[in-house]
Amino acid sequence: MNLIIVHKNKDLPAGDNDSLLRFAISSEPLAGVVLDGLSKGLSWGQSSVSALRRFAKRAHAGTICAVPEGWGIEPHTTQTAHIMPYAGKVPIRSQSVRKAKRNSWFVVSDGRFVTHINNDLLANILATTQVDVVAVNAESELLAAREKIRLTVQGKVAGFRRLYDDSAELAPLPLDWPHHLFVKTNILDQVLDDWALPESFSSVLERCRSHGLTLQAVNVAGLALDLETEDGLLNFCRAGVRSSPCGSYTRIAQGSCNPAVVHNREADREPRLVGKILLGKNVRIGSDVVIVGPTIIGNNVRIERGSVINSSIIGPQVHIPQGQMLQNCIVKGPQYCGKDPTGSKSCISTQVSSHKVEFGRREFTSDIFRSWGIFSYAGRFKRMVDFLAAVIVLALFAPITPFIALAIKLNSPGPVFYKDKRQGLHGRAFNCWKFRTMHTGSESIQEKLRVVSQVDGPQFKIKDDPRISTVGRFLRDTYIDEIPQFLNVLLGQMSVVGPRPSPESENTLCPSWRDARLSVRPGITGLWQVYRTRKPEQDFQEWIYYDTEYVRRLSLRTDLRICWRTIKKMVRSFISQF
Repeated sequence: MNLIIVHKNKDLPAGDNDSLLRFAISSEPLAGVVLDGLSKGLSWGQSSVSALRRFAKRAHAGTICAVPEGWGIEPHTTQTAHIMPYAGKVPIRSQSVRKAKRNSWFVVSDGRFVTHINNDLLANILATTQVDVVAVNAESELLAAREKIRLTVQGKVAGFRRLYDDSAELAPLPLDWPHHLFVKTNILDQVLDDWALPESFSSVLERCRSHGLTLQAVNVAGLALDLETEDGLLNFCRAGVRSSPCGSYTRIAQGSCNPAVVHNREADREPRLVGKILLGKNVRIGSDVVIVGPTIIGNNVRIERGSVINSSIIGPQVHIPQGQMLQNCIVKGPQYCGKDPTGSKSCISTQVSSHKVEFGRREFTSDIFRSWGIFSYAGRFKRMVDFLAAVIVLALFAPITPFIALAIKLNSPGPVFYKDKRQGLHGRAFNCWKFRTMHTGSESIQEKLRVVSQVDGPQFKIKDDPRISTVGRFLRDTYIDEIPQFLNVLLGQMSVVGPRPSPESENTLCPSWRDARLSVRPGITGLWQVYRTRKPEQDFQEWIYYDTEYVRRLSLRTDLRICWRTIKKMVRSFISQF
């Protein structure tokens, strides 16, 4: 069960009704967009965890939105939530909670903020925590690709901390309501006061401590919008309109989810509606009017000829005079009649800058990597070529693979194949396969030998490495040990041509290099592999240069040139063995 509590705005003077959230919840069709978005707030993040998906479904099925009784909103039920006015404590239906599973969560959300949280992280926290109550806040600084400055006690810059993945961290218990409060259903009666939620968060903490309950506060990577600000409400509603079932309209007759609500009494120039626009009832639009979505227009609104409305919210009963220009603004009621307090005509409401974040559309994978068009070589054709090449190579080597496996087993005990965790496209981890060329247990002594490594940077290489077996040396010198990587190519984890597949420990050393090389699938061969000079103290610099150069110049011509040089190198190396 999910309870959304809309608290009175403490920033407003007592008796002041100028609350944006009150306006939003009491105005149709704006209320439908807001309530639907609030009830789905916990599922807007990307999630691959089935447990959280099941939780989200349960939460939406029993979502209650509690609003202050003084707002004059009557109790009613929408498609996604039940609206319930409250005064003081918020009553809870004990029957619904008692039917819930023992290990489920009762969720209390602050209706002032709508969040877009990384649900993978949230699900893992809820699945592993041993505490009774968890306070969760969305924190943008924990999102991937963010950098934090580390300072000394004297205030000097000591360095930077780069976050490569969305993360979570423990935090002090908040003084006011968190974005979400998770309470185990089996102890909910101890948190509630006679099956009613206390009015203040401090009272909740007091009851938890008096009953010996364990509490924890966690900040999770995510975004939060304040619906009591124009910027927050506008961006939230833009996302809601974009996800609404109505299509993109350009004609008055098709311009509303509710048919026959637009009345145009002037036929000289028909109004133009562009993009997604939600219209209330009895909306009258004059001639030569342009409305650009995403826009929401309330009931009984009249828009005079020549006006332009772009990405705005118009409340009920509003009259827009002739020739007005509204962009990125909210018009709350009929008191805004096209004039500012001085009496001169201007934009009807405060103009706000458009938000940089497309809230509700962000996926929690890093957006710092280079991207290509879906019909470009890198976007589609390269993957088709990789698949075909992998099938051909694996078919050609299938007859001799048993003999290679037998030689490896006879030369040294251990498995035939070696796998290692590497990072692929956008940092996704996968097992990279090779024929085993070293004696078992070689990884444990690599750090002891690192002092004699003959290359700079994170890679390791020494001449006549004692860990390599006799058969393994032949497989390495002829590049036959990399044939199993075509299985990775077949599965879409690697490409025939691309940067060398590297583990996370190597990729974290150079942020810009990492972001570039993880923009594409790692390759069996690549620009660095065929052009490196192996000069002392320059190998890592060349590695960075050639990887970033490959991503910058990725094309069919580049791949063909690399493949040709690789084939020549393999032939020369194979002949030199005899």
